[in-house]
Parts: sequence; structure tokens; C-alpha cells
Amino acid sequence: MNKLSQEQLGTFFATLAFVFWGLVPIYFKALSHVTAFEVLVHRVLWSVVVLAIMITVLKQWHIVLAIFKNKLQLKILFFSSILVASNWVVFIWAIGHDKITEASLGYYINPLVNVALGMLFFAEKPSRYQILAILLAIIAIIYQVISLGSLPIISLVLAFSFGFYGLARKKALVASMAGLFIETLLISPLALAYLCYLILSKQSNFQLSWDHTSILLMFAGFITVIPLLWFNGAATRISMLKLGFLQYIGPTIAFMLAIFIYHEPFGKEKFITFFLIWLALAIFTLSDLKRFRKKV
Repeated sequence: MNKLSQEQLGTFFATLAFVFWGLVPIYFKALSHVTAFEVLVHRVLWSVVVLAIMITVLKQWHIVLAIFKNKLQLKILFFSSILVASNWVVFIWAIGHDKITEASLGYYINPLVNVALGMLFFAEKPSRYQILAILLAIIAIIYQVISLGSLPIISLVLAFSFGFYGLARKKALVASMAGLFIETLLISPLALAYLCYLILSKQSNFQLSWDHTSILLMFAGFITVIPLLWFNGAATRISMLKLGFLQYIGPTIAFMLAIFIYHEPFGKEKFITFFLIWLALAIFTLSDLKRFRKKV
């Protein structure tokens, strides 16, 4: 394929991934009668199964074995596994408790958190526009505290857990699929132990049958892995600027679902918070675009 067709293919994969992630609340909403921790257990265990099959098909076991021999990478992946599990369970809980707007706000804030973490841990120098964007995000959070009397805890936990997860994965320097397999494998003993407890105490919603809930729980691995593969296919074909811009598709779709499909409350105070974050992201994106054009 020529360069243009690779760019188009990358854009297609990125759009697929972010649209899929934006629609994922529909899946977790269908499982809202199951506790967040039980859904997390199935997400972890079925992801291990799906990833093991894919690693076998793609003949990547040598990459996995090499990581297991590297103690530093293994320690970092253990830390990142805790972060990603925390992110997943909070997201699942938020969807099940009619807080999709808060979850989408978290993923809008995340790019700004990434800039802040880059400044702290990699001595990256942000532009004045990026600093302005971060300040606007802080003002938005302060405004919500004053107007609603509470911190947007769900949004902040999702933004920072995913931000630190990205930081850990950047430090680990491992292939995406192999890294996710090891992360889910490392926390699978805990997940399996909790599943056994649920079964023995007759609290498990999963049955060895083709009932609606069990089928949905079995698909948890595909829900996790498939968009990741599309994202990887996009990351190798298009610029980080374009990928960063397209990532807003996900929280935007989730936000639309929350307001127009699930009719979550969205008063003036929340609107102002979101408006300030959207303004911050507009400044942030235009700043990136300006820097990119200078390099070109």
C-alpha cells in the first residue's frame, strides 16, 4: 500500500477503536445488575484467555517470555496491572450507577493529566497554551467543588489512574499485547480466587449455560482486547497528533449516550464544568497543531 492508503487505514482503525470505546457503556449498562468487582473478575480472566489465543496465533510467546526474564519490566507491569484494574472497576461501577457523564469527563481530563505527568516525570516543557489548558481544567474542578460541594472523584480517579498507567507502560517499554497479557495474568490469581468465593457462596451471576448474563460476561475479554488491536493498528500508521485528536471521539459518544439515551441529569453547574474542560481541550489541541505545523 502507498503512504496515503496506510494513513487512511490508520484513521479507519483509530475511528473504530474510539467509537467502540465510546459505545462500551452500553455493554456495561447491560451488566448493571452484576457488581463491578464480579464484572472486573470476568474482564480479567476472559482477557487472559483471548490474549493467550492471539499471542499463540501471532507467535509472540518469545516476547512474553523475554518480559518474564526482565525483573524491572515485571515489577513495572505489576504496578500497571493494579492501575488498570482500578481504572476498569471504577469505570464499570460508574456506568452501573448512572454516572456516565462523570466517566466521560475523566477521559476528557486525561490528556491534560498526561501533560502534567510529562512535566513532572520526564521534564517535558509544555507550551504556554498547554499550561493555560491545565489551569482551565483546574478551574473547572474548583468550580464544581464550589457549585456542587463535591470533587468529581470518579472523573479524577479515571483520569489519574489511566494517566499513571500510561506513564508506567511508557517506562516498561513492552509490546502492547504482551504487556496487557502479563498485566491481566498477574492479577488473575486474585480474580480467580474471588470468582471461586462467589461460586461457593452462591453469589455468582455466571452460570455454565447460555443465559443472557453469562454470555455477556464471557464477552468481557473481547470487549477489552478487540479495540486495543484496532488502536495498535492505528498507532503504527498515523501521527500522534491525529491519534490524540481522534481520542475525543470516545468520551464524546459516551457523553451523548449519558444525556440523550440514559437521560442522566445535566444541570447548569455540570455544563459549566464541561464547557471549561472542552475549552481547555480546544486550546490544548490547537497548541499541538501549531507545534506540528512548525516542525513540518
